[in-house]
Amino acid sequence: MLKLVTTLAFVFTLALLPSVVKADAYPTQELLSTGTTVMGEAVHYPTTGSAKVTVSIVTIEPGADTKLHRHPVPLVAYVLDGELTVDYGIKGKKIYRKGDAFLEAMDVPHRGMNLGTSTVRLLATYLGAEGSHNVTLEK
Repeated sequence: MLKLVTTLAFVFTLALLPSVVKADAYPTQELLSTGTTVMGEAVHYPTTGSAKVTVSIVTIEPGADTKLHRHPVPLVAYVLDGELTVDYGIKGKKIYRKGDAFLEAMDVPHRGMNLGTSTVRLLATYLGAEGSHNVTLEK
């Protein structure tokens, strides 16, 4: 009987092993998990061509701002340094600080502003497609 219990315990442990290894493959700290943008828009991906991921560092000096724009593709941003104020027009303003991760608005025009005294640096990951623009300026 002891041999049967030991064998069953061993088989049970082996059955669990792949999921344990997957979960413990490397340490992680989840920064963001969402299906909606900061403005509550459902994420939608472009269908213009093959998938294309672009990763950039966006730098905004003190007193500077971006032009009014939109993102036709999902943009995941992570604030590396500084404090960014984003003006979403009638939807209001939001402030993002070092260590914040967010899924930027897609259909709501906005502009980022550095109202502080230190440089803002963002890690920007665009989840686009061949033939799609990551940013379009508003007229």
